[in-house]
Amino acid sequence: MGRWSTLGGSLLFFLGLSGTCTGFEQENCTNYRLQFDRVYSVPGEVAMLNTTLASYDVFNISAVPYNITWYDSKTRQEISNETGRTAVRGETLWFLNTTLDDDGEYVSVLRTRSGCYRQNTRLIVELPVPGECGRPRKAGQPITKGVTDYLGCPLKEYISKLNSYNTTFSLMWYKGCVLIVDGSDGYSYEDNAKLKIDKVETTNQQSYTCTLTFTLDGTVGSVSESIEAWVNAKYSLTPQVRQPAGGIIKAPIGSTFSQLCQVFVPCVGKPWVNVFWFVQRDFIMETNPSARVYTSEKLTRSETVPVEGVWIERVLTISKLQEKDYNINYTCKTASARGNPQSYFTLLPTDPDLRLPIGMILGNVAVLFIVSVILYYLFKVDIVLCFRRMFPVFYTNTDSDGKLYDAYVAYSQPNTEGFSNEVEAFVFHTLPEVLEKACGYKLFLAGRDCVPGMAIVDSVEENIQASRRLLLLYTASTFMRKRLTSGISSNNNITKSRDSTEHSESKKESDRSSNTSFDGGEENYPDSRQQLERLAAMHRSLLEGSLKVILVELEEITPAQLALFPESVRHLRMKQGAVCWWKNQSGAGRWRTCMRTKEDEEKGGQLSQTLSPSSRFWKEMRYRMPVKGKRAMCPEKATLLNV
Repeated sequence: MGRWSTLGGSLLFFLGLSGTCTGFEQENCTNYRLQFDRVYSVPGEVAMLNTTLASYDVFNISAVPYNITWYDSKTRQEISNETGRTAVRGETLWFLNTTLDDDGEYVSVLRTRSGCYRQNTRLIVELPVPGECGRPRKAGQPITKGVTDYLGCPLKEYISKLNSYNTTFSLMWYKGCVLIVDGSDGYSYEDNAKLKIDKVETTNQQSYTCTLTFTLDGTVGSVSESIEAWVNAKYSLTPQVRQPAGGIIKAPIGSTFSQLCQVFVPCVGKPWVNVFWFVQRDFIMETNPSARVYTSEKLTRSETVPVEGVWIERVLTISKLQEKDYNINYTCKTASARGNPQSYFTLLPTDPDLRLPIGMILGNVAVLFIVSVILYYLFKVDIVLCFRRMFPVFYTNTDSDGKLYDAYVAYSQPNTEGFSNEVEAFVFHTLPEVLEKACGYKLFLAGRDCVPGMAIVDSVEENIQASRRLLLLYTASTFMRKRLTSGISSNNNITKSRDSTEHSESKKESDRSSNTSFDGGEENYPDSRQQLERLAAMHRSLLEGSLKVILVELEEITPAQLALFPESVRHLRMKQGAVCWWKNQSGAGRWRTCMRTKEDEEKGGQLSQTLSPSSRFWKEMRYRMPVKGKRAMCPEKATLLNV
């Protein structure tokens, strides 16, 4: 029984949808009565009637199927498609060629499975006014004098409906009865059915008509609307929000924050514009400064140059920023008849000020660097020796380089200038005791290690070649020859022996020595070995760079005495300095400079008697000597040796 009832109800519903039931007044439909909006037309034009029943205010149109039928209230007959006369498109009834007889009310009935709804729509057909162009009824629109303004065509609903049908159309504008050509006389067609008027003048106060032409169901039709435009000398254009400019603003937490909302309104006269602050979506109405978040009163000021208008300002103030005030938008909004532009900014906490800690770090690094450089300069020898002792693996063992000696000792031979008992004691006792016995170096001493019978030239050449360093020991008189001077302390007329002269003379002497005498002969120019040693050392050190020479000053050298030294020796001394045996071993930092000081003058140039390998002099010697690739070398805590 229920099944047949349902089937019967469905059959009646579909019969109703087909329009077979013409007696709509007999149906119990919800009556929405006459629409407030009327549709106006003139004979010969198109008229469009829309029902508002198909909306969510009436029922759920997306979930419930429905159908709409149009009826003529005068004949009570259903209106259907009639070529050239009417077209029914769902909720829209089109009159394609309106006549005076079409004036009246038309009923739209919307039916669903559960009920129906009805609504009346009024069509008013009027004759044009004789002698006038355009519609008899006109919409009024103001335009502003002196600026560019727009007129909007009232046919936007027609255009929207045609767009939904994908129907092409054309829109033309008329000034009075004259067609307006796009782009001429300051008029141009714009999108959204607007007419642009450049620099509105009083002459633009006219009647304008927009005519829409299109084809629907094979019938070409048109519809027009007229506008009565009047020119307003006082105007107010769209407000322009100048501040905030958008983006991000940073402020420290706990501080007082203020931001100006600045709006410029191009206008003549007083504009009807208001300005508001919003925090997120909350409108800030508070203007009392005692509140944590408040705004100032609206301030206005007029301006005539460069553009006439009014500035409107309102300040947002947060007396003490809190965590919740960050990462949200603050919006300045305007309200006007010309539009509601707005601008916002996002408040973020300020980045940590890293300038002070970075400056402190850089300052500390700079101070540390300077201190490190100073310490390295002062204690370079100690640092290098300590590193060699702790990390011998970083140094190559010199035992396999083919050299027999660690250093060749060049000193003044007996019966030559610069030789003395102190020099002999230093060479044959002090050096071997410290460098050989205590530190493990192997030295070549001419008076001890020469092979008997070997010529001086061969002895000097071969043994220097077999040595890793050359120790050049000298005093103030070492480089003075007997036949050229009678004593360096008695007068100032001592002449220097040039390197070239010495080289030629020593060459001749060497030849004679090699042909007539064995090494160590005193009767045959005993200073020839010294000359050969010095020349070979300077040549290998300064020209070839194959030998490192260590200058050892046994006594203090005055500037006048230094001026008489060979140029090569003076150059090498200036380049790398000399290790000064005569220096006061207790003078901190002055033992390596080889420069005379007041304290040195008071103590005199006596030879130091310390033989401890950890003393300043011997540290400097070990620093300049070849690196021993063995750890058990030269203990720091050695027992003091006596001369």
